[in-house]
Amino acid sequence: MKVGCIGLGDIATKAYLPVLGTQPGIELHLQTRTPATLERVADGLHLPAAQRHADLDSLLAQDLDAAFVHAPTAVHPEIVTRLLRAGVPTYVDKPMAYEIADSRRLVALAEERGVSLMVGFNRRHAPGYAQCAEHPRELILMQKNRVGLPEEPRTMILDDFVHVVDTLRFLVPGPVDDVTVRGRLRDGLLHHVVLQLAGDGFTALGVMNRLSGSTEEILEVSGQDAKRQVVNLAETIDHRGQPTVRRRGDWVPVARQRGIEQAVLSFLDAVRAGKVLSARDALETHELCERVVLTVLERSGAA
Repeated sequence: MKVGCIGLGDIATKAYLPVLGTQPGIELHLQTRTPATLERVADGLHLPAAQRHADLDSLLAQDLDAAFVHAPTAVHPEIVTRLLRAGVPTYVDKPMAYEIADSRRLVALAEERGVSLMVGFNRRHAPGYAQCAEHPRELILMQKNRVGLPEEPRTMILDDFVHVVDTLRFLVPGPVDDVTVRGRLRDGLLHHVVLQLAGDGFTALGVMNRLSGSTEEILEVSGQDAKRQVVNLAETIDHRGQPTVRRRGDWVPVARQRGIEQAVLSFLDAVRAGKVLSARDALETHELCERVVLTVLERSGAA
């Protein structure tokens, strides 16, 4: 199986290539426009010259079976469009695009061409979070906080808060009939944002504070007098009176802990089986993010 990897930044080299580079039966092809990066990463994987590409034309000429897109978000629409038009099953980092019109267009193109398109919402595959889907979920609370990092609203929400939005959508136990958004926007920068999703018998809260004094990610699901808490994707605490703590094993790879390995293998298994994956559900997360962006801007008078 010929698999292309487009973009060789931190997310590719630290999370995806350690998985792809160890899979049997994979002929890995790398593409970036930065020669020094291409040489360094390809040398580390001991790839021959024929599997190193300085432009997308060269990569597409290899008749790829699948591709992973880890280039900057701004160029996702152009790259993913070319891959889909070439009939290449494509896995793209979240978000698909900063503008909702581009995301809609990509999903429509994939469906029109009958080509797989998968968005990298790895937290759905992370063991701690996947296990929360088996727990009572009358109340869901997810916090993903940062230190000293207020940011322009669209960038912050689509690049980072999107994980919170998608995790809440993944875990809510029924249809959402009420959506509430609050945020603090000062001098064009979003300091914090809160999303509430509610339905029959449940409430889900997503919080991001970019001036919290701590970099942390905490997920809590509770119901029927029991609570499960996942801290930084590594530690799970079950509360039924006396807390029970389970920590990530010392030798568990970070990519597996964060669900990246599982997402990659799920995508590759679908490609091998000829199963076409739809990004329609991922688009719903992007639609909800767009609603968050517009609400924050409208309430601040910036829209």
